Amino acid sequence: MSITNSVIVPAYHEKLNVKPLTTRLFAALGNEGSKCTELIFVDDNSQDGSVEEVEALKKQGYNVKIIVRTDERGLSSAVLKGFHEAQGEYLICMDADLQHPPESVPQLFDSLKTHAFVLGTRYAPGVGIDKDWPLYRRVISSTARMMARPLTTASDPMSGFFGLQKKYLLQAAPSDINSQGFKIALELLAKLPLPKTNTIGEIPFSFGVRTEGESKLSGKVIIQYLQQLKELYFFKYGANNLILFFVFWSILALYALYKLLALVC
Repeated sequence: MSITNSVIVPAYHEKLNVKPLTTRLFAALGNEGSKCTELIFVDDNSQDGSVEEVEALKKQGYNVKIIVRTDERGLSSAVLKGFHEAQGEYLICMDADLQHPPESVPQLFDSLKTHAFVLGTRYAPGVGIDKDWPLYRRVISSTARMMARPLTTASDPMSGFFGLQKKYLLQAAPSDINSQGFKIALELLAKLPLPKTNTIGEIPFSFGVRTEGESKLSGKVIIQYLQQLKELYFFKYGANNLILFFVFWSILALYALYKLLALVC
């Protein structure tokens, strides 16, 4: 059976998560789903034993491989590297830290059969974020999501758990896609030539806390996100309307400050 589905996992120092993610993913896919699915880790030269872990899983019969990059680093460029090297026509990106449940992957693939783009969303009725997720992270996530609203109708464009039909990625001009942007799903939603109707499918999932490895969030990442937003606003609305970005950012910065104060007072 040929490969139609590809799961891409950007990774850096994620050795401890490689095996549980792989085994849970293929268990969720079942026998038939596993036959047409490949799992690709894109590792930024961690040198932590991830390569050996993947090789051991391959010997056990799992359709998994690892791409080790030594020429560049970064989450978005790792995702794009995996997408372009994938064999499947349906592509899904997920984090290596198990905050994105592998058990939800089959639902995302099913949605991609009728939608150009699919998002795992944390903002749907009845969906919760792990109670141990820090409050400041919740505020940052909520604020960042609101700042992206003028760019897409998606409920959770900040999600790193998403998928798309590969043909739309291949139709985009490579120079248009910023591989340095932190939120690659938002980048693709804003820039790919997606159809006007029935574009986005959304699959609710409960977001957990990281159990192994290191968090990606830092002050540098937040600055990168703001820079990415500026570029996306420019791409969509033109230079004359960049003032919209700065006004919107100012309003939401005040909102975030208000929410943080409310949490600590």
